[in-house]
Amino acid sequence: MVSSGSINRGACFAARLSARPSALKTCVRFSSTGRPTSTFTDALNNGPSFADFVQRTPSMSASELYELDPDSPHAPSNTSKAMQRSKKAHVKLPDWLKTDIPTSASFNKIKNDLRGLNLHTVCEEARCPNIGTCWGGEDKAKATATIMLMGDTCTRGCRFCSVKTSRTPGPLDPKEPEHVAEAISRWGLGYVVLTSVDRDDLPDGGSAHIEETIQRLKHKRPQTLVEALVGDFWGDLDATARVARSGLDVYAHNIETVERLTPEVRDRRATFRQSLAALSHAKQVVPTLVTKSSIMLGLGETDDEIRHAMKELRAAGVDVVTFGQYMRPTKRHLKVHEYVSPVKFASWKTEAEAMGFLYAAAGPLVRSSYKAGEFFIENVLRNRTATAAASSAPA
Repeated sequence: MVSSGSINRGACFAARLSARPSALKTCVRFSSTGRPTSTFTDALNNGPSFADFVQRTPSMSASELYELDPDSPHAPSNTSKAMQRSKKAHVKLPDWLKTDIPTSASFNKIKNDLRGLNLHTVCEEARCPNIGTCWGGEDKAKATATIMLMGDTCTRGCRFCSVKTSRTPGPLDPKEPEHVAEAISRWGLGYVVLTSVDRDDLPDGGSAHIEETIQRLKHKRPQTLVEALVGDFWGDLDATARVARSGLDVYAHNIETVERLTPEVRDRRATFRQSLAALSHAKQVVPTLVTKSSIMLGLGETDDEIRHAMKELRAAGVDVVTFGQYMRPTKRHLKVHEYVSPVKFASWKTEAEAMGFLYAAAGPLVRSSYKAGEFFIENVLRNRTATAAASSAPA
């Protein structure tokens, strides 16, 4: 037997689904016990319907996410304010920038392990489009994960980055170095990138914490190649040297963009020259260390400015450079000035190699740590080892 109260509750739910005013009035008047309805029930009955949630407009539409800067020569020709607000004035995401949703078992295992050990990755925090490819590879020895050290909150506010910011982030987790070493040894990865948020609130910028993490990881799994993608430590070269001497294989620091755009794109505490000084010092401290940097394209830079940045990197002793497309993470960030074509990226790779870089990776979806295991192990570190072995062999 069904009670009248059950019928009323079912009718109320159905009414909310269909959002019929007359049915909603019935729900408000009656309760299952005949007593006056509570404040909670009133709020529930008068609140949004199921359809309201389904039809809710997202905080940032696809057209907003991918629209070009109206000042860009690549933006639609009709630049009136009315047209800029219309969908016709927006540029759709090019096909070469679309990726599949990650679903592999490898991807799910890495994600579950990260949550269990309370670790963060820049892959997730920065909304990287390559996360499924890097985490989901069938060959674990060539899979890549980018662990973000020292929490998920940065003290800087660069206008291209979606990582959370705060002047006073939480304290460092003293167990993090061991947790990272345990996670990497559990996954059996051949290459791992350790990056970090900037921690200008710490006396050493967190360099000792990064050093300890690398040393623990190398002790637990020495065959894993380690790249550290770190900040500029606000110009503290002693902190740079500490990380460079930690036993890592690749020292990476990104200049991000060309010199002219640096004040607009990066936090005011980061400068183009300060970044070059950090890269140069790491090389001076450990001459055999491989150094690496990355440049985003599509922010309004010119070809000559890109070439100038490349020459400056080579002068600082940088061995590897990568080029990728800037993707606007939210509407609070800089708009895309241009979607650079794959053909143009290929030309930058060729030009970089001609300048003397040991290796260059360039493409719309290339990121500083994208497929680092495949792009980099085979082409630089393994080849260098083979060359050293050949030179030491008896004639």
